[in-house]
Amino acid sequence: MPRTGQRLKSRKPAAVKPAGPKPRTVDPLAHLALTAYMDAHFEWMLVTGYSPNTVQARRQSLRRFIAWCDERGLQQPADITKQVLDRYQRHLFYYRKPDGAPLTLGSQHGALAPLKTWFKWLARENHILYNPASELDLPKLPKHLPRAILSVQEVEAILAEADPDTPYGLRDRAMLELLYSTGLRRMEIANLALYDVDPNRRLLFVREGKGAKDRVVPIGQRALAWLDRYLIEARPQLIAVEREALFVTDYGEPVSPPFVAAHVKRYMDFAGINKPGATHLLRHAMATHMLEAGADVRVLQALLGHAQLNTTEIYTHVSIEHLRAIHDATHPARLQRQEAATAQALAEPAQQWLDSLASDED
Repeated sequence: MPRTGQRLKSRKPAAVKPAGPKPRTVDPLAHLALTAYMDAHFEWMLVTGYSPNTVQARRQSLRRFIAWCDERGLQQPADITKQVLDRYQRHLFYYRKPDGAPLTLGSQHGALAPLKTWFKWLARENHILYNPASELDLPKLPKHLPRAILSVQEVEAILAEADPDTPYGLRDRAMLELLYSTGLRRMEIANLALYDVDPNRRLLFVREGKGAKDRVVPIGQRALAWLDRYLIEARPQLIAVEREALFVTDYGEPVSPPFVAAHVKRYMDFAGINKPGATHLLRHAMATHMLEAGADVRVLQALLGHAQLNTTEIYTHVSIEHLRAIHDATHPARLQRQEAATAQALAEPAQQWLDSLASDED
């Protein structure tokens, strides 16, 4: 019997029918000249190799700018000057969301950066005489640590919540294990196909990840065991017709990135872990735990698919175990003083770690 006030958890996801066709809506910006130039710019981006996800993200930013220009009677690209762009940048800075919070510097940067590419294209295609965004100064992006990091115990608690006695629970367990083992993004795991898994060499081929870049990552033995069990026992029960997708929904359709994120968040709630984030938390946890166990930061760069090493180096600041060992070995205000040999043994790797941090800063 449940205790008074206890909330019973149901591991079986509610069945949701595939969404039907969306009703047509009238685009309020379709009649504007700037919108036509925007569409031509996006066609050029797709032709020259930009991913559809990049185009979609920039579309939202440019539409926001076009709506702002329409309110002020700016209809043609030639109407946009450097002073106009400066006014728009100040507008973003002083803008307040419905809850009264300002836009973060990252949001302001994301709204302004596509304008530089757009006006550079407009000038190159001779739609305008000069590029008014060439001297636009973008906000400096702050370097933030991840808001939350899962411990090994918390990750294991999340994984244990998936019930492997049901087909969908076994699918979720294999998906969670693969996320933690490989550090894949939710988009990347949703795009996995059956032929992307090489069980003999314990490899996973990530095709067209972020930035349309392919990479190969190893799979841990435990994750591969759960994946094999899912492919043999659960997946045949979930599909009605054969599909290439590795993970499928209860209706046999390929999973989507929101589906993956919602299921990770669901099992976090079951485990009683109330931390912001979902899929990316497992990615952060994988990188942090491997770094604390001695993995090289350049190895993590290859595993995570980071284009720049400084993106991966954020985990050197999150990994606290080495810093704690240095503090315990060197700080004079400790409870028990170490023996000379022990202190010397701890001091050598501590100094190496400090030297590596100094070289990273240089």
